[in-house]
Amino acid sequence: MRENNKKHILKIGLPKGSLQESTFHYLAKAGFSFSTRERSYFPSIDDDEIEGILIRAQEIARYVEDGVFDAGFTGKDWVLETGADVIEVADLQYARQSLRPVKWVLAVPNDSPIKKVEDLEGKRIATEVVNLTRTFLEKRGVHAEVEFSWGATEVKTPSLVDAIVEVTETGSSLRANNLRIVETLLVSTTRMIVNKASWNDPWKKQKINNLVMLLQGAIQAVGRVGLKMNVEKSKVDNVVGILPAMKNPTIASLHNPGWVALEIIVEEKTVRELIPKLKQAGAQDIIEYPLNKVIP
Repeated sequence: MRENNKKHILKIGLPKGSLQESTFHYLAKAGFSFSTRERSYFPSIDDDEIEGILIRAQEIARYVEDGVFDAGFTGKDWVLETGADVIEVADLQYARQSLRPVKWVLAVPNDSPIKKVEDLEGKRIATEVVNLTRTFLEKRGVHAEVEFSWGATEVKTPSLVDAIVEVTETGSSLRANNLRIVETLLVSTTRMIVNKASWNDPWKKQKINNLVMLLQGAIQAVGRVGLKMNVEKSKVDNVVGILPAMKNPTIASLHNPGWVALEIIVEEKTVRELIPKLKQAGAQDIIEYPLNKVIP
């Protein structure tokens, strides 16, 4: 039995840094508890079939391609930047701070004469995504010097470089550094990636698919709640008519033949306006409850 368990292990690369908290959060909602001690790169996991290592998101795609990891979580940006030959199993719509994607943008100081990409001809650009930036400029027919930046890229203009290509989720850091966006190079979301050999392993493929299904369910549940209520049959049409449903509501008969139980999933932000309307339309015994997962 022990030998069999050793064969059935899924090795996952987990993003250390800005994506770590959100990745662990959604994994927990999916039912997988990952925890780590300070300065530890080997999290404990409540699933004996999974092993994880924390590593920079920038490196995960390459290690997945090489087979060091069976699968991993990283951004689409780093898959493209490294040119890793991996399979993208799922687009997991979460980023560092929210469910919004991140953007790699070309930015310059507010008072820069650079107004469009073509104005960068012969200029110098600093960025962490050198390959993405060079590819972008080549497609636009612009020749510029692109240098790698180890960080704090925003402070390098205008004294060190003419422009930067930087990642942003809200744009607040760029505004704080008096930078304006000239153009967006790439919109990137978190992906679960897997190497081809692992994807061809039936056990690993099934394990990955199960994990992805639960993760996507956890993400789908964000910002949504369930509502239950009792409604007289004569008033069901009135109540259903004001429900902003994902699908048709679930309606079940009650012991009292003149009443039904109605259940629906709605956006949480709509509840404060919706519940009073439901009450006025005839709904009673309204219950709001949180959701961990919504599996289509």
